[in-house]
Amino acid sequence: MTVALYSRQLNVRHAVFIQKLLHTLHDRGFQTLVHAPYYQQLREHLEVPNSFRTFSNHKDLHQHIECMFSLGGDGTLLDTLSFVRDYKIPVLGINIGRLGFLANIGKEEIDSALEALQKGSYVHDRRSLIELDSNKPLFGNVNYALNEFAIHKKDTSAMITIHAYINGEFLNSYWADGLIVSTPTGSTGYSLSCGGPILTPQSASFVVTPIAPHNLNVRPIVVPDDSVISFEIEGRGDNYLCTLDSRYETIDNSFHIAVKKCAFNIDLVRLADHNFLNTLTKKLHWGSDSRN
Repeated sequence: MTVALYSRQLNVRHAVFIQKLLHTLHDRGFQTLVHAPYYQQLREHLEVPNSFRTFSNHKDLHQHIECMFSLGGDGTLLDTLSFVRDYKIPVLGINIGRLGFLANIGKEEIDSALEALQKGSYVHDRRSLIELDSNKPLFGNVNYALNEFAIHKKDTSAMITIHAYINGEFLNSYWADGLIVSTPTGSTGYSLSCGGPILTPQSASFVVTPIAPHNLNVRPIVVPDDSVISFEIEGRGDNYLCTLDSRYETIDNSFHIAVKKCAFNIDLVRLADHNFLNTLTKKLHWGSDSRN
């Protein structure tokens, strides 16, 4: 089985675990490609099997890659979108970060996860993506996100006005610091922190959530994910921030932007005994009674 391994950087606190993982991959017969910058860090501090090779960009991930390993937290897993793209490579998130809502394979579960991969006894957890269209180039060829798209005022400028439309019909004018359009996957992230609802992964919806709205009677709204949501932006400043997950670019009033459901999905590797509701309870303490 051929796998690719990605991480942002080697944290010495996790060196013992990483070394064990490298040896386990080798001993189990995995053909392993490692992201080149991370590979150099590993070679400086750990023993890397000679059979391991490197990859630098998405073009190096050929059709024989059967799984992408993400070592880190949820932010690291989001980075893998620029590599797997529409190649239909499932992503296994190993949590050596903090919350690990998407990267939900714990270090203590790595042996069972590798065994499940080899036996094919895992679940393809299919997640929808959100895609950005613009009249000017934005985000290169990676104009999509797993969690959310957002428009945000820049630095400390005054709030902005965002006129939103669904399939060309006027939705609302938001006087706010910004606006989020999240996927079901992203509903447990930035949108949730701004008062948005939680959606189950297969909900086939988007959540439109204002960020610090001036008109307090405006609340998040759930819309079908076959909608095209477009925007017009006004403000005292000349520039605004446009974000896809953790990536951002600066735009101005000359940009015409819209979002829609991406034509392809991403598959997350989920162990058979894991599910969304269990993760919700474990990670977000869903339904816990603080009186106990």
